[in-house]
Amino acid sequence: MTKRLAIFVFLALAIGGALAQAAPNYTGEWKMNASKSDFGPVPAPDKLTRKITHEDPNLAAVTTQSGQQGEVTTEVKYTTDGKDSVNTIRGVEVKSVVKWEGDKLIITYKRDIQGNELAFKETWTMGDEGKTLTITTAISGAMGEFALKLVLEKQ
Repeated sequence: MTKRLAIFVFLALAIGGALAQAAPNYTGEWKMNASKSDFGPVPAPDKLTRKITHEDPNLAAVTTQSGQQGEVTTEVKYTTDGKDSVNTIRGVEVKSVVKWEGDKLIITYKRDIQGNELAFKETWTMGDEGKTLTITTAISGAMGEFALKLVLEKQ
């Protein structure tokens, strides 16, 4: 019985330790690496930077991008606890749900773009010992599905 209890305690501590290390902190100044990013059918911005402030469960991001439509800055605030977060993006209210799946942050939301409702699922993953943030976005709507990949490097 003592040996079983010791094994149980060891496994509980190992699992607890793994879970404690699961959620990365995204705080920092990030810049798009255009050569590693893939915007698929969407025109890629010429420049994209993102300033993230992350004190779990609070996550705020200010994104500035420039391209064919000029420069646009977007500010969003989320909570990573699976509760609804509401932001106004380019004059449209967007309700998002943000939650952890292991060490990945998942953001889901729907938006109406030019009369088409699109569903978005962003998956944030940290790599290169915290120096790279990759955001893959699966987008689906009446016209089909496609994916985008944004690779950001910490400055």
